Amino acid sequence: MFYIIHPSHRAIAGCTDYYLLSQVGRPVMADTSSKPRNLGASLPVPNVQDLAARPACLDHHVLHRYLRDDDDAPAALSPSSTNYAAALAAASSSVPVVDLARLLDPAHADDEAARLRAACEDWGFFHVVNHGVPDEVIHDVKEVIKAFFQLPLADRQALAQGPAGVEGYGQAFVVSEDQKLDWADMLFLYTQPPEYRSLNLWPSRPATFRDSLHRYSLAVQRVATHLLAAMARNLGLLDHQDTAAGNGNQNQMTAIAAAQAVRINYYPPCPQAHDRVLGLSPHSDAVGLTLLLQVSPVPGLQIRRGGAWIPVVPLPGALVANVGDVIEVLTNGRYKSIEHRAVVNATQERVSVAAFHSARFDAGTYGPIQEIMRPGEAPLYRTIAVEDYVKLVLSNKLQGKSSAIDAMKINY
Repeated sequence: MFYIIHPSHRAIAGCTDYYLLSQVGRPVMADTSSKPRNLGASLPVPNVQDLAARPACLDHHVLHRYLRDDDDAPAALSPSSTNYAAALAAASSSVPVVDLARLLDPAHADDEAARLRAACEDWGFFHVVNHGVPDEVIHDVKEVIKAFFQLPLADRQALAQGPAGVEGYGQAFVVSEDQKLDWADMLFLYTQPPEYRSLNLWPSRPATFRDSLHRYSLAVQRVATHLLAAMARNLGLLDHQDTAAGNGNQNQMTAIAAAQAVRINYYPPCPQAHDRVLGLSPHSDAVGLTLLLQVSPVPGLQIRRGGAWIPVVPLPGALVANVGDVIEVLTNGRYKSIEHRAVVNATQERVSVAAFHSARFDAGTYGPIQEIMRPGEAPLYRTIAVEDYVKLVLSNKLQGKSSAIDAMKINY
């Protein structure tokens, strides 16, 4: 087994051995998944967790790829700000909350559906409480995720991304040697349907990782299905139950719960420059519906609203849902995806797992749903094949609203 050191880092690789970026010739189990290949890849980058563990080498020469310009630096609502505590509390309380148990209860469904509609139309982000994911399932997946990032670097790098895809351990959306990098590492895995799984990239340590992630992915997919079915009803579309009764085909909203991938994020602390680096660049999610689990209680997620970056403080026991670009396209702009980012802490690590829900690759196309279009309403977005859309997304870096959705907009 040997490693490739990226050319741009050769001059400083002698400082330590943490510039281990991608593996060649490692003995791995063949990828037997049935999803399309060569959807898009990301350039190899240094392992940030290992960088953070070697502070003696974190000089400007190393950090320059991560340091943001003043306009991009995460200065909004700094803990040193005079009214930080008040602003933080106000921002947290204002993010909408949707109670899934009430949404599924006929006695309260209409009221809660109205809250869901308002959250989708006005915010694009909301907390989901009483979501029904068992506490044991959440506890177990948190524990195995934390244990994975405590493994030696060599064990984690054994699951490194290959040259033709983003699945595996590393980073995503790195398409240029010149772009600024995120202060984070990730493990990206397709989880649903099971035939999409590249099990050669699923950790075998800790021993319960695969089972815990499997149970969590099923549970959170059910949450996504319920939320999307409620959104469909709000839009006047048939849901799964109507389909089961033979009253129509599965609608395009509920179809985007059929496939799922998870991005497990590790944001190391950065005492040297936490106010100049970002854990995740500003972007909108180029998927249908995202459900985020905060593995650690450290805040870091921020959404852009009213020209300011608003923190989304972890709500105990809740998931954070956000509307993705695909839903914006399907609803012809009625529900809009929201730009968001992740900041890092000076002294504490942050861990999260985002479950992205989309249509299956063979589901056909993404485009405005004709059934919800008003008379005379023009489509604002083009229609594109699902697989082509994924390739378009993965060919661009994260930079504000998705480049893919910009490419799909119709300019009249």
